[in-house]
Amino acid sequence: MVVGLGNPGDEYRTTRHNAGFMAADRLIRKHGLKRPRRRYEGRWVEGEIDGISAAVMMPQTYMNSSGDAVSLAAKRKHIPTDRIVVIHDDVDFPFGVVRAKLGGGHGGHNGLKSIASRLGSDGFCRVRVGIGRPDDPQAETRDWVLTPFEAADEELSAVLDRAVECVEMILTDGIEAAMGEFNRR
Repeated sequence: MVVGLGNPGDEYRTTRHNAGFMAADRLIRKHGLKRPRRRYEGRWVEGEIDGISAAVMMPQTYMNSSGDAVSLAAKRKHIPTDRIVVIHDDVDFPFGVVRAKLGGGHGGHNGLKSIASRLGSDGFCRVRVGIGRPDDPQAETRDWVLTPFEAADEELSAVLDRAVECVEMILTDGIEAAMGEFNRR
């Protein structure tokens, strides 16, 4: 199960915090999957990604409660934690950086915190999409992540393409291969 994190609603559509939603949408389009339907407190679609049976989910519970939707889907579909890939924004990396990770802490990301809490484990894969931090050190991170990307469309498109490639590599070759490829760039 691939989970793209974000907040539902038009007002959040282009914000940094919705990098996971944006990448999940791109993954769905690239692989010709059907339009996601409302299931498990999220937008859900099943299909094949590079020959692998997979589901793509975008929780509609807002970021801080993402774990509610993820744990519900995981239980109903019998998906173990180590077969979950979460795509999310990460302020600890500059804009444009994409990294893969297995397990670990939430780094202050409330979506990851919610998922780990509800699953009872942090042993899921992550695709971390760097959004950077605000230039002003006094600026609130919460406000920063809820503002739209400033990058030109082609720059953001390239970043989202890399996130999709990272997910595809995790699915086809495993997390170790993805970490070896994406974490050395």
